[in-house]
Amino acid sequence: MSTPPPSSRVDVTYPAWDPGREIVLDPGSPEPLYFQVSQQLQHAIEDGRLPAGARLGNEVDLAANLRLSRPTIRQAIQTLVNQGLLVRRRGVGTQVVRTKVARPLRLSSLFDDLAGLGGKPESVVLANSVEEADAKVAELLEAPNLTHVRRLTRIRSTDGEPLALMNNYLPDGVIDPTDAELREKGLYQLLRSAGIRLHAAEQNIGARLATEEDAELLDEKRGAALLTMQRTTYDDTGRVVEYGWHVYRASRYAFNLSLTNGPR
Repeated sequence: MSTPPPSSRVDVTYPAWDPGREIVLDPGSPEPLYFQVSQQLQHAIEDGRLPAGARLGNEVDLAANLRLSRPTIRQAIQTLVNQGLLVRRRGVGTQVVRTKVARPLRLSSLFDDLAGLGGKPESVVLANSVEEADAKVAELLEAPNLTHVRRLTRIRSTDGEPLALMNNYLPDGVIDPTDAELREKGLYQLLRSAGIRLHAAEQNIGARLATEEDAELLDEKRGAALLTMQRTTYDDTGRVVEYGWHVYRASRYAFNLSLTNGPR
């Protein structure tokens, strides 16, 4: 069998369909620019113009070619990452993945969920302060020039029984809640009330055993099973507005995911 000439090979690293040249934007459209970009990228992935393994150009070049801001491009790409169409790989960049896994996220706080179920959510505020942001915190909030961060720690209870220990970092200045506000409202409710439009999140769920401190705060036995969750939440400009790391009593809480069959 003869080797095909180089011109007939598919180069997935540099796909024939170049987003920087092919995407057409309509500034007068009611649809946000990041949405126009993400939709055209999605269509190119679904119809094969961007095949599995294709690598997009970096955000800076793509933003320059489309004459858009980098946060706009970043939000467009993040939208497709959340849908399972793209993946970011360290040292490689952003690539089209081989399978499409839709993982819709419910952007609500535990306070809102408990209230929606007819419970009586209560909060004990253990920390609500502004601190200097070290390099690790700046990395978590994807803000390398961040100097100060708001740290929140709360115990969330329902019907008088502790349910979760909740920790959050927010860039200083996003909101300035009082302890009373944190006791009476959920964090996302406070963010939305401040005019912040929450758009997407990255969430990881895991498990661990309760430490002595966990057991005391959550009225559990040391070594009891706990569910863990880390979430990074973005607004509609692609900015990180909060990073949370929480632990839940496995005896009282579960994460429910709805799964559907894909197209056949």
